[in-house]
Amino acid sequence: MATVDEPLYPIAVLINELKNADVQLRLNSTRRLSTIARALGEERTRNELIPFLSENNDDDDEVLLAMAEELGVFVPYVGGQEHAHVLLPPLETLCTVEETCVRDKAVESLCRIGSQMKENDMINWFIPLVKRLAAGEWFSARVSACGLFHIAYPSAPEMLKTELQAMYSQLCQDDMPMVRRSAVSSLWKFAATVEPAHLKNNIMTMFENLTQDDQDSVRLLAVEGCATLGKLLEPQECIERILPVIVSFSQDRSWRVRYMVADQLSELCQAVGPEPTRMDLVPAYMRLLRDNEAEVRVAAVGKVTKFCQILNPELAIQHILPCVKELSLDSSQHVRSALASVLMGMAPVLGK
Repeated sequence: MATVDEPLYPIAVLINELKNADVQLRLNSTRRLSTIARALGEERTRNELIPFLSENNDDDDEVLLAMAEELGVFVPYVGGQEHAHVLLPPLETLCTVEETCVRDKAVESLCRIGSQMKENDMINWFIPLVKRLAAGEWFSARVSACGLFHIAYPSAPEMLKTELQAMYSQLCQDDMPMVRRSAVSSLWKFAATVEPAHLKNNIMTMFENLTQDDQDSVRLLAVEGCATLGKLLEPQECIERILPVIVSFSQDRSWRVRYMVADQLSELCQAVGPEPTRMDLVPAYMRLLRDNEAEVRVAAVGKVTKFCQILNPELAIQHILPCVKELSLDSSQHVRSALASVLMGMAPVLGK
């Protein structure tokens, strides 16, 4: 990325190179967009450079990725937050491309720009962009939209907030698994911006539907968010609505989901508290340590010291230690190796 003290030489050459047939020249020039912008000045950047980039049909992913990254720090070059909205059109286009890393960078840049925009401009420019992407014909646009709701929502008036919640709910039920995966991945960020009443009703309903998804790739992403979502809820609400989901996931038909539960279990215990951990998560953890799939047992064994630290020594000795003894004779060398790597850490935890 260009630095402020870079010499402002042959700007015309850099601009021409943006259209060059040579990919490397286009890439080099794209990485120096801020140099071009400083030379052109704020007004010409707004009126000439940004429209040119909006109409740019470059098909090289590396060039598009560099453009998405550069535009994220372009607010000062277009005249500050008052004119930040002019950067939205080229980034909106980048949100619809096929390459995932380009879309992700465009979403990241839009979040950065949106967080600097005035509330009125958010309502007039940013929220309509989110709505267009969410209703996009191509799945790529809808995937990108999911990562923008948490930026758009706080600035929205009440009526628009209701509409945004409804749109997110639709994305959670999208026909394309890629969209549902994106929706569940971004749900925790969106949930953190939503009012408590809507969190308990609308967001939790979306979450509970996603935990029942027929795609294990969606369900395992839901596991990742259980702890984060649990911390947003009142303790009792967390026990009533998150704990049953964790227990269910620990017996999921997909080993990949069970693996994710084993990997995340210590964080999940912290979210629900000591008593539910003792009553419900200790039995769940014991099942994971005895899982049919070696990969799940490896993940569970890797967390045994952390899990025992959450329990009191008596509970750990009574329930977890017998499982550990069994695993020392496991048929999988990977399980035995994983156990060997954590075994010494257990001694001080158990007081032995």
